Amino acid sequence: MSGGAQPLPGTGALAVATRRLRRHPAALAGLALLALVLLPVLAAPLLSLPDPALTDPARRMLPPLAIGHLLGTDHLGRDLLARLLWGARTSIAVGALATLTAAAVGSVLGLAAAWGGRRLDGLLMRGVDVLMAFPYLLLALAIVAALGPGLANAMLAIAVANVPFFARAVRGTVLDIRHCDYIAAARLAGHGEPRIVLREVLPNLAPTLLLLMTTTLGWMVLETAGLSFLGLGAQPPAADLGSMLGEGREFLTTYPLVAVLPGLLILLLVVSINLLGDGLRDVLDPRWSPRRSFSAPAPADARLQSQLEGGASLLAVQDLGVRFAGAAGPVPAVAGVSFRLNAGECVAVVGESGCGKTLTALSLLGLLPEGASQVGSVRLAGRELMALDGAALRDLRGRRIAYVPQEPLTALDPLFRVGVQMDETLRAHGAGPAYTAAELIRMVGLDGVPGLMRRYPHEFSGGQRQRVAIALALAHGPDLLIADEATTALDVTVQREILALLRRLCDEQARALLFVSHDLALVAELCERVLVMYAGRIVEDAPAAALLHRPAHPYSAALLGATPELGRPDKPLAVLAGEPPAPGERVDGCRFAPRCPRAQRECRAVEPALDALGEHRLVRCLFPIQEAS
Repeated sequence: MSGGAQPLPGTGALAVATRRLRRHPAALAGLALLALVLLPVLAAPLLSLPDPALTDPARRMLPPLAIGHLLGTDHLGRDLLARLLWGARTSIAVGALATLTAAAVGSVLGLAAAWGGRRLDGLLMRGVDVLMAFPYLLLALAIVAALGPGLANAMLAIAVANVPFFARAVRGTVLDIRHCDYIAAARLAGHGEPRIVLREVLPNLAPTLLLLMTTTLGWMVLETAGLSFLGLGAQPPAADLGSMLGEGREFLTTYPLVAVLPGLLILLLVVSINLLGDGLRDVLDPRWSPRRSFSAPAPADARLQSQLEGGASLLAVQDLGVRFAGAAGPVPAVAGVSFRLNAGECVAVVGESGCGKTLTALSLLGLLPEGASQVGSVRLAGRELMALDGAALRDLRGRRIAYVPQEPLTALDPLFRVGVQMDETLRAHGAGPAYTAAELIRMVGLDGVPGLMRRYPHEFSGGQRQRVAIALALAHGPDLLIADEATTALDVTVQREILALLRRLCDEQARALLFVSHDLALVAELCERVLVMYAGRIVEDAPAAALLHRPAHPYSAALLGATPELGRPDKPLAVLAGEPPAPGERVDGCRFAPRCPRAQRECRAVEPALDALGEHRLVRCLFPIQEAS
């Protein structure tokens, strides 16, 4: 089986879209209403209709069903049916063109603001704010007044007035998409920014943009009608629905049909467009539709073995720091992080929320949030990653170092089937991947799931999605796998299955694992070594068994004291008073001293270094617990 899924008969994109549309009653009603209007409007040039601009005062205000005039005539003897059909063509054409113009310009501005960095975002959005300061109808009236009346100027005015609406909406949507894990996964797969925008961002933006366009199209028709009603749009003898409504208002009491018919047609157009827009959104976005054992391990990579001869570590991190830009200068969030990781070794990073675990993991991949920078040294198999440019890092991500995110539902692109995403991942680095799609599925234990490659991410359970995310991370046989709280959202049974999978990867395939977690019970089952982090610093580096039974740092002991134990329902859970210091907050001495029950005067004067305590343990403490015992 190759990376892509083979579609079954009748499961093509068009067939699936048609089935979804059929299950949407409101969309069907909107489609029927729109067809009722559009079919005769589009067929107007083919119909035998009188000239809509031809006046005949002798036949003015004829009633419906008059000879030669199905709907009668207006106050100048012009055929009402002809004027309605040709006027509707004009209104729809102007509204559609204005919508496309506003959507195109606004989308470019919104996408550039969300993707182009803080400075470009601020510059573009301040300009949009200036336009939004004016009521859009008054802005359109001002533009038409400056350019002069006419349909072309009315279309331009309406488009300009609606650009801020699209720009703001697109910017907000793209900002949400940009921080989803599947964007980070695309970067990990080695894709460049233009490809990510085209392949990941735009398809996920399409449902929102389509809904905005269909909703706005109804408003555009109304706004075009409004300007023509005021005499600023279509000029005689041309007509659109708004100008017909304006002319007919004088005869509401004597001959209301002249005003009622164009008003009713505008109502049908707006309602049908909005109903159909909801249905098209559901068709484009599968998330709105209703739901319906290991293979033989691969041998250790020869390139890795040659690079690690002589006992060198696979990963060597030295004095790693992560800083964020602040008003008073750089704000350190992670500082002085140093550790080593060998091939086939499982190492955990634990600590309370906000201690810097995820930032440390992301910094190893060069995927820090916007506004963050890093210092120090990160060497993978002897190669300095901090010195690499973006292209070189993209080549390493997914191929040599891979990442499993905490929430796989956002790590997998919701608009693409799993087979498509797996095929794209397998082809990411050009050269042949380490495994086929079928092998990856067997490795993660999903070979018994029917139709897996044809399903969307939302159609799987949490554990199945997590296995898919792990399979994607393993596609190119990475030397180092970083799992960021990869079992947090899973139930106990699935957690154990995922842990067994990760453990086998280390034992049988010599893959190194950096396991980020806050659950010490899971760490005890999976890892040989534990790094305990507090306030952006490693405070203890020790073998898992030793740390869990005899912690040396008071913070490690506090974490263990706050962890429930199976079979000990009466165990009192310790509560650690106070809060960790905020990033950038100045602290004299040990950062844990204000909360430490063992703190002494020296602790508040000197920040301790991460020193050896015995043969296999490092502790950042002046008075470690084991020295006192």
